[in-house]
Amino acid sequence: MTSLPLADLAELFLRFLMLSLLSIGGAMSTAPEMHRYLVVDRGWMNDADFTTAIALAQAAPGPNVLFVPVLGFQVAGVAGAAAALIGILLPSTLLSLGVSRWGSRRRDTPGVRAFTAGLAPVTVGLVFATGWLLSLPFVGEPAHRLGALALIVATMATTLKTRLAPIWMIAVGAVAGILGWV
Repeated sequence: MTSLPLADLAELFLRFLMLSLLSIGGAMSTAPEMHRYLVVDRGWMNDADFTTAIALAQAAPGPNVLFVPVLGFQVAGVAGAAAALIGILLPSTLLSLGVSRWGSRRRDTPGVRAFTAGLAPVTVGLVFATGWLLSLPFVGEPAHRLGALALIVATMATTLKTRLAPIWMIAVGAVAGILGWV
Protein backbone atom coordinates (compact mmCIF):
# COMPACT_ATOMS: atom_id res chain seq x y z
CA MET A 1 0.00 0.00 0.00
CA THR A 2 1.37 3.37 -1.02
CA SER A 3 0.25 6.95 -0.76
CA LEU A 4 -1.01 8.32 -4.06
CA PRO A 5 -0.73 11.91 -5.21
CA LEU A 6 -4.04 13.76 -5.14
CA ALA A 7 -4.31 13.67 -8.96
CA ASP A 8 -3.99 9.86 -8.97
CA LEU A 9 -6.50 9.57 -6.13
CA ALA A 10 -8.94 11.70 -8.13
CA GLU A 11 -8.33 9.49 -11.17
CA LEU A 12 -9.05 6.40 -9.05
CA PHE A 13 -12.31 7.98 -7.87
CA LEU A 14 -13.33 8.95 -11.41
CA ARG A 15 -12.50 5.49 -12.78
CA PHE A 16 -14.68 3.79 -10.17
CA LEU A 17 -17.38 6.42 -10.79
CA MET A 18 -17.40 5.39 -14.45
CA LEU A 19 -17.30 1.69 -13.61
CA SER A 20 -20.34 2.17 -11.41
CA LEU A 21 -22.43 2.95 -14.47
CA LEU A 22 -21.18 -0.22 -16.19
CA SER A 23 -21.74 -2.52 -13.23
CA ILE A 24 -24.86 -4.23 -14.50
CA GLY A 25 -25.21 -7.26 -12.25
CA GLY A 26 -23.19 -5.74 -9.43
CA ALA A 27 -19.71 -4.39 -8.92
CA MET A 28 -18.20 -7.84 -9.41
CA SER A 29 -19.17 -7.69 -13.09
CA THR A 30 -16.62 -4.90 -13.59
CA ALA A 31 -13.74 -6.77 -11.94
CA PRO A 32 -12.03 -7.48 -15.30
CA GLU A 33 -11.93 -3.75 -16.06
CA MET A 34 -10.75 -3.01 -12.51
CA HIS A 35 -7.99 -5.56 -13.03
CA ARG A 36 -6.97 -4.01 -16.33
CA TYR A 37 -6.83 -0.56 -14.78
CA LEU A 38 -5.20 -1.35 -11.41
CA VAL A 39 -2.84 -4.16 -12.45
CA VAL A 40 -2.12 -3.85 -16.16
CA ASP A 41 -2.38 -0.12 -16.91
CA ARG A 42 -1.33 1.52 -13.64
CA GLY A 43 0.75 -1.24 -12.01
CA TRP A 44 -0.59 -0.32 -8.58
CA MET A 45 -1.19 -4.01 -7.75
CA ASN A 46 -0.05 -7.38 -9.02
CA ASP A 47 -2.28 -10.29 -10.06
CA ALA A 48 -1.90 -12.11 -6.75
CA ASP A 49 -2.78 -9.03 -4.66
CA PHE A 50 -5.82 -8.33 -6.85
CA THR A 51 -7.15 -11.89 -6.59
CA THR A 52 -6.40 -12.05 -2.86
CA ALA A 53 -8.23 -8.77 -2.21
CA ILE A 54 -11.33 -10.06 -3.99
CA ALA A 55 -11.17 -13.45 -2.28
CA LEU A 56 -10.77 -11.84 1.15
CA ALA A 57 -13.72 -9.51 0.63
CA GLN A 58 -15.91 -12.26 -0.80
CA ALA A 59 -15.19 -14.53 2.16
CA ALA A 60 -16.32 -11.84 4.61
CA PRO A 61 -20.00 -11.57 5.45
CA GLY A 62 -21.76 -8.61 3.93
CA PRO A 63 -22.50 -7.12 0.55
CA ASN A 64 -20.79 -8.22 -2.64
CA VAL A 65 -19.31 -4.75 -3.16
CA LEU A 66 -16.90 -5.15 -0.20
CA PHE A 67 -14.05 -6.00 -2.53
CA VAL A 68 -14.02 -2.44 -3.97
CA PRO A 69 -12.78 -0.66 -0.82
CA VAL A 70 -10.32 -3.51 -0.25
CA LEU A 71 -8.84 -2.85 -3.70
CA GLY A 72 -8.78 0.89 -3.00
CA PHE A 73 -7.11 0.29 0.36
CA GLN A 74 -4.44 -1.90 -1.28
CA VAL A 75 -3.69 0.93 -3.70
CA ALA A 76 -3.81 4.01 -1.43
CA GLY A 77 -4.84 3.19 2.13
CA VAL A 78 -7.95 4.69 3.72
CA ALA A 79 -8.15 7.50 1.13
CA GLY A 80 -8.06 4.92 -1.69
CA ALA A 81 -10.73 2.81 -0.01
CA ALA A 82 -12.99 5.85 0.35
CA ALA A 83 -12.37 7.02 -3.22
CA ALA A 84 -13.12 3.60 -4.70
CA LEU A 85 -16.18 2.93 -2.53
CA ILE A 86 -17.80 6.34 -3.01
CA GLY A 87 -16.97 6.21 -6.70
CA ILE A 88 -18.59 2.81 -7.24
CA LEU A 89 -21.67 3.53 -5.09
CA LEU A 90 -22.63 7.12 -5.88
CA PRO A 91 -23.74 7.01 -9.54
CA SER A 92 -25.32 3.57 -9.45
CA THR A 93 -27.25 4.42 -6.29
CA LEU A 94 -28.59 7.67 -7.70
CA LEU A 95 -29.38 6.07 -11.04
CA SER A 96 -31.08 3.08 -9.39
CA LEU A 97 -33.28 5.32 -7.29
CA GLY A 98 -34.35 7.39 -10.28
CA VAL A 99 -34.88 4.49 -12.65
CA SER A 100 -36.75 2.36 -10.11
CA ARG A 101 -39.21 5.17 -9.46
CA TRP A 102 -39.65 5.81 -13.17
CA GLY A 103 -39.79 2.10 -14.05
CA SER A 104 -42.25 1.13 -11.33
CA ARG A 105 -44.84 3.33 -12.97
CA ARG A 106 -44.09 1.87 -16.42
CA ARG A 107 -43.14 -1.75 -15.68
CA ASP A 108 -45.83 -3.19 -17.93
CA THR A 109 -44.83 -1.28 -21.05
CA PRO A 110 -43.16 -3.29 -23.82
CA GLY A 111 -40.03 -1.11 -23.80
CA VAL A 112 -39.36 -1.55 -20.08
CA ARG A 113 -40.02 -5.31 -20.28
CA ALA A 114 -37.68 -5.64 -23.28
CA PHE A 115 -34.95 -3.61 -21.57
CA THR A 116 -35.19 -5.73 -18.43
CA ALA A 117 -35.10 -8.98 -20.42
CA GLY A 118 -32.12 -7.73 -22.43
CA LEU A 119 -30.03 -7.05 -19.33
CA ALA A 120 -30.09 -10.71 -18.23
CA PRO A 121 -27.59 -12.02 -20.85
CA VAL A 122 -25.37 -8.98 -20.37
CA THR A 123 -25.20 -9.70 -16.64
CA VAL A 124 -24.43 -13.38 -17.19
CA GLY A 125 -21.64 -12.50 -19.63
CA LEU A 126 -20.07 -9.96 -17.29
CA VAL A 127 -20.15 -12.36 -14.34
CA PHE A 128 -18.68 -15.13 -16.53
CA ALA A 129 -15.82 -12.80 -17.58
CA THR A 130 -15.14 -12.02 -13.92
CA GLY A 131 -15.04 -15.71 -13.01
CA TRP A 132 -12.67 -16.40 -15.88
CA LEU A 133 -10.34 -13.58 -14.84
CA LEU A 134 -10.26 -14.75 -11.21
CA SER A 135 -9.55 -18.35 -12.23
CA LEU A 136 -6.59 -17.56 -14.52
CA PRO A 137 -3.88 -17.44 -11.82
CA PHE A 138 -4.88 -20.96 -10.71
CA VAL A 139 -5.69 -22.53 -14.07
CA GLY A 140 -2.51 -21.06 -15.55
CA GLU A 141 -0.27 -22.79 -13.01
CA PRO A 142 0.43 -26.36 -14.20
CA ALA A 143 0.74 -27.76 -10.67
CA HIS A 144 -2.78 -26.67 -9.77
CA ARG A 145 -4.51 -26.71 -13.16
CA LEU A 146 -6.45 -29.98 -12.78
CA GLY A 147 -7.52 -29.24 -9.21
CA ALA A 148 -8.64 -25.72 -10.14
CA LEU A 149 -10.60 -26.92 -13.17
CA ALA A 150 -12.23 -29.69 -11.13
CA LEU A 151 -13.20 -27.19 -8.43
CA ILE A 152 -14.61 -24.76 -11.02
CA VAL A 153 -16.69 -27.49 -12.72
CA ALA A 154 -17.94 -28.85 -9.38
CA THR A 155 -18.89 -25.35 -8.20
CA MET A 156 -20.74 -24.58 -11.43
CA ALA A 157 -22.60 -27.90 -11.35
CA THR A 158 -23.53 -27.44 -7.69
CA THR A 159 -24.72 -23.89 -8.32
CA LEU A 160 -26.85 -24.93 -11.30
CA LYS A 161 -28.32 -28.11 -9.80
CA THR A 162 -28.89 -27.22 -6.14
CA ARG A 163 -29.89 -24.36 -3.88
CA LEU A 164 -26.83 -24.91 -1.68
CA ALA A 165 -25.60 -21.71 -0.03
CA PRO A 166 -22.37 -20.39 -1.63
CA ILE A 167 -20.57 -20.46 1.74
CA TRP A 168 -20.40 -24.27 1.50
CA MET A 169 -18.70 -24.10 -1.88
CA ILE A 170 -16.28 -21.51 -0.50
CA ALA A 171 -15.54 -23.88 2.40
CA VAL A 172 -14.82 -26.74 -0.03
CA GLY A 173 -12.50 -24.44 -1.99
CA ALA A 174 -10.72 -23.47 1.23
CA VAL A 175 -10.20 -27.11 2.18
CA ALA A 176 -8.92 -27.86 -1.35
CA GLY A 177 -6.47 -24.98 -1.00
CA ILE A 178 -5.30 -26.07 2.45
CA LEU A 179 -4.69 -29.58 1.12
CA GLY A 180 -2.67 -28.13 -1.76
CA TRP A 181 -5.01 -29.29 -4.51
CA VAL A 182 -5.55 -25.77 -5.81
